[in-house]
Amino acid sequence: MKYLVLLGRFFYSLIFISSLPHLFSSQSAGYAAAAGVPMASILVPFSGIIAFLGGASILLGYKAKAGAWLIILFLVPVTLMMHNFWTITDPMARQMQQTNFVKNLALVGCALMLSWFGAGPCSIDSLLASRRKTALI
Repeated sequence: MKYLVLLGRFFYSLIFISSLPHLFSSQSAGYAAAAGVPMASILVPFSGIIAFLGGASILLGYKAKAGAWLIILFLVPVTLMMHNFWTITDPMARQMQQTNFVKNLALVGCALMLSWFGAGPCSIDSLLASRRKTALI
């Protein structure tokens, strides 16, 4: 059963790690600028670095609680600025953005749980904690 947590961390972190190349493209910065993001050519790649570091931290289970907070730091502004469905009049586009908004809320919820419970077994955090306990004995 302990491997289920590792598998969950893998699937969860995949979306953030795999987004790195996309967030360094000029198309992403242009899309964000069109959505009203200030300094999009700087903030979009910077957000990609935050998402990658958070995702890698969660995947490896190394300082996963801090990694979860990086994911939250990434998701909250992205969700509010890029998926603001309440400003869209076209019904199809509004539905698509509302779906992405709710999906991101679920991702934030998972990050909040990780920030509380940590990476669980099969993680560097768990290995380091067991070594600290052994060293104290």
